[in-house]
Amino acid sequence: MRMLNLGILAHVDAGKTSLTERLLFDAGAIPTMGAVDDGSTQTDAMDLERRRGITIRSAVATFTTGGHEIHLIDTPGHPDFIAEVERALGVLDGAVLVLSAVEGVQAQTRILMRTLRSAGVPTLLFVNKTDRRGARHLELLPDIRRLLSPSAVAVRAPAAELAEILAEHSDTVLESYLDAPDRLDETLLRAEFAAQARAGLVHPVFFGSAITGHGIDELLAGITEFLPTAGGDDTGPVNGTVFAIERDPVHGRSAVVRLFGGSIDARDVVPFAGRGSAKVTGVRAADRRPGRVGAGGIAYVTGLRGIRIGDRLGSASTGPTARFRPPTQETVVTAPDPGALFRALTELADQDPLIDVRRADEHGSLVVSLYGEVQREVIAARLAEEFGVVADFSPPRIICVEQLAGVGTALREIGPNPATVGLRVEPGPADSGTRFGLEVERGSLPRAFMTAIEDTVHASLRHGPHGWRVLDCTVTLTHTAYWSPSTVAGDFRYLVPLVLMAALRRAGTVVCEPLDRAELEVPADALTAVLAAITRCGGLPDVPVVRGDSCSIDAVMPVARLRDLARLLPGITGGVGVLTSRFEGYRPVSAGVDTPTPPRVVAP
Repeated sequence: MRMLNLGILAHVDAGKTSLTERLLFDAGAIPTMGAVDDGSTQTDAMDLERRRGITIRSAVATFTTGGHEIHLIDTPGHPDFIAEVERALGVLDGAVLVLSAVEGVQAQTRILMRTLRSAGVPTLLFVNKTDRRGARHLELLPDIRRLLSPSAVAVRAPAAELAEILAEHSDTVLESYLDAPDRLDETLLRAEFAAQARAGLVHPVFFGSAITGHGIDELLAGITEFLPTAGGDDTGPVNGTVFAIERDPVHGRSAVVRLFGGSIDARDVVPFAGRGSAKVTGVRAADRRPGRVGAGGIAYVTGLRGIRIGDRLGSASTGPTARFRPPTQETVVTAPDPGALFRALTELADQDPLIDVRRADEHGSLVVSLYGEVQREVIAARLAEEFGVVADFSPPRIICVEQLAGVGTALREIGPNPATVGLRVEPGPADSGTRFGLEVERGSLPRAFMTAIEDTVHASLRHGPHGWRVLDCTVTLTHTAYWSPSTVAGDFRYLVPLVLMAALRRAGTVVCEPLDRAELEVPADALTAVLAAITRCGGLPDVPVVRGDSCSIDAVMPVARLRDLARLLPGITGGVGVLTSRFEGYRPVSAGVDTPTPPRVVAP
């Protein structure tokens, strides 16, 4: 049976989880349909998800249809959990993006579509809620083509309309259309339609209602016709990616893995993340049945101690390292029992490593990274309900970073157990992260000493001379010495932060603030007022594009001022302006502009 790993994505309240329930029910995977309002849905397993009516963590469910085993991954819709969505994209073969027939193309829908296209995930569009008053059907297509994809086409489109879109990528269809536009081969068109959809070149559009079931049979057939199936060789080496961590009372901690190649079963010894190997103690398939899982499958794997979200399984694993939109806010968290708070947040960070828990002071205060207010509320609720920890959160502040202004070197020796470390720091390419290099022979130090130096370099770069994380730099070990048998690894862990800080100060660092690229759709008669508001909020707008009564504006904005613009927009556009944004990068903080004071981070 062919396998297909399918993502369901949507703006909040577009009906994503209801569609998931309908697909599972109509395919016979569940006996009754759950409902978001009464908290009985299959994939929203957390009590908090059921009460709030939103998806917080990605969940996997399985059903079969048309000779395919579908692994359905229900992802969050709220923008505060966009990192959860991005983690899931790398394991998908295809996706269904859900729109509301009433609200149409909403802001988060555009962000999700852009993310899907940049990740190269073939996508179907499902216009939900066609049973509601005010619902639009085919008349919504112009908005979909303008705001989401110019290659969106209804699955029941007339042959001439379909041929016109397919001809963009097919000489055969183009010749057929030009030679005999009134006698098009509909069998040829359908085959080409499916091939281009599976390649992500066109986006089939379906209409229906998850509540009534209208249009669901056509969508189920479309999933198997228009989306590619999972590939991979079961007999090859293990190659997989961890995209979630789960804990349950029966199996404990499980890494949720998409296998791209090879297979995995209990008692296998599997290398991962370049950090050695571990023996698998248990494997369950996507339907939670124990047993070997092969290429293309989803596996719940236990026994891989220390494995994290984003890690790759297998020594032959290839592919880019997962990169997610970084959190741009942080908050200081305190509780009466600092130890319990640290343990609870550490467990939550195991499931979402981008919240990046770290100590702020010796009194037990912790710093947590955030995407937004809803995420903060969810973390607070989970601390109270799952761990019995009532925590206080400070008002969030923007996360700045430090980037190197030049090259710096430092060298130092300590005793009485002599150890020497010399380091050079220099700027790296944008988005390169942190690189560690050697100008000494790797064999000149015992492996434990070399590991201690490299690990301490990465840990120490979390706070530079101004207190912020240092990004995009290369650190090179230039000198080293030790005295056997007196020197120990702890000597290097003590020495490296001192040498690194000295090198950073000599190089100089610049504090930089995070930027978003804002995209606005506003009425043409509000253009002047919107441009003025963007400028007042510190943004730099591009040349607007006017289309009839509306116009589009792109602007680079400081993240710290983006919410100010969002609050102003309804008033100056009569409530019809739409604002979406995506992470753009960092820029040096302008002279005279106050920046938030970073927390004083101490060692764990």
